[in-house]
Amino acid sequence: MRKIFGGRFAWPIFLLLLLLALPVWATNAPSFGDDSSTVILRGRVLAVEDVEVTAEMEGIVKAEQLAEIEIISGDFRGEKHTLLNGLMGNPFFDIELEEGSLVILYGEVDDSGRLRNIYLADRMRDTYLYILAALFVFLILVIGRRKGLVTIVTLLITIIAVFRILLPMLLKGYAPIPSTVLVASGVTFITLLGIGGWQRKTLAAVIGTVSGVLVAGLLALIVGNAANLTGFSSEEAQMLTFMEGVNLDVRGLLFAGIIIGALGAVMDVAMSIAAASYEVYAVNPSISVREQIKSGLNVGRDVMGTMANTLILAYVGASIPLLLLFLGYNTPYITIINLDMVATEVVRALAGSIGIISAVPLTAVSAGLLRKFDRIPQMEVSEEAKR
Repeated sequence: MRKIFGGRFAWPIFLLLLLLALPVWATNAPSFGDDSSTVILRGRVLAVEDVEVTAEMEGIVKAEQLAEIEIISGDFRGEKHTLLNGLMGNPFFDIELEEGSLVILYGEVDDSGRLRNIYLADRMRDTYLYILAALFVFLILVIGRRKGLVTIVTLLITIIAVFRILLPMLLKGYAPIPSTVLVASGVTFITLLGIGGWQRKTLAAVIGTVSGVLVAGLLALIVGNAANLTGFSSEEAQMLTFMEGVNLDVRGLLFAGIIIGALGAVMDVAMSIAAASYEVYAVNPSISVREQIKSGLNVGRDVMGTMANTLILAYVGASIPLLLLFLGYNTPYITIINLDMVATEVVRALAGSIGIISAVPLTAVSAGLLRKFDRIPQMEVSEEAKR
C-alpha cells in the first residue's frame, strides 16, 4: 500500500478520483431558480449615449445611459438590444457603461422563445478570474511538477467536498459542527495522502491537523457561548433567516466557519512539522524518540509564529473598512470590543491561532511515537536520506 500511494502511482490514483467526482459535480450543478422565462446572458456594449433623466425617475437617479448591447452567449448570440441604465451617484450600486464594456444581463423570454427585454445585472468579471486561475495552475505545474499536479487534484477534491457535500448538508439542516469536522477530516486525509503518500509522516500530519481544528472549534464554541455570540455578525448570516423552508443553526455555522477557516493553516503547520521530523529520522535513524520530538517542536516553534501571524493578518485585512470607520468616528475601545461583529472576528482569529499552536506539539509527538510502527528498513531510510 505504501508503495502504491507513495510512489509513482500516487497522482494517477488521485486524478482518477477527480475524474470520477467531476461527473457528479457537472450533473448536480447548483440551480439558480426555476423560472425558465428568465435567462442569464453575456453582452458587449456597442454604444452608450447619455440621456435626460425621465420624470418618473427624478429624485431617484442622477443620470441615465441608453446603451446598445450585443448578446455574445447562448441561444440569442448576435442579437442587439437597448437598455436604460440608471446611475444614482453611489459607486456601490452604479455600473457606469462604456463602449466595449462586458456585462452580465438578465433576459426575459416570451412564450414563443423570443428574447423580449434585457436588464443589466453586473460587470463580467469571470474571464479575468479564469486567467488568474490558469496562471496559478501553470505555476504550480511548472514548479511542483508531479507534486504540483497532485496539489491541483487535491485542491479540486477539496472544492468539490465543500460545495457538493458540506454546503448541501448544512442547507438540509444537519448539525454544522459535526458535519464540518467530518468533511474537514476527509479533506485533510485526502490532501495529505496525495502530497505525502502513504507514510508515517502523513498519518502524523493528519492527527495534528484534525486535533488542531478540533481544539479551535471547541474553544470557539465554549468562548462563543460564554460571550453570547449570535452568529448574525454579517449581512449574509442575517439573510439566511429569510430563506423559506430552511431551518439553519446560524450560531453553529459561525463555529463551523472557524473550523474551515483554520483548516488550511493548521494543515500547513502539521505537514511541515511531520515532514521535518521524518527527514531528521531519515538522516539519523539512531535518533531517540525524545530527541526526534524535540526536533519537531523546534521546527514547529518557528513555523507557528509566522502562520499565526498570517491567520490574524488575514482577518484584519478583511476588516480594514470596518476598522477605518471606528477610527474615523473615534469610537471608544469598550464599544468596539463588545460589538458582536468584532467579538466574532476576535474569537475566529484567536481560536484559529490556538488551533495552530496546539497542532505543533500534537504533530511532533505523533511523528515521534509513530516511528515505532515504521516498517521502512533502516537501509531504505538511509538511501532516502541520500537523495
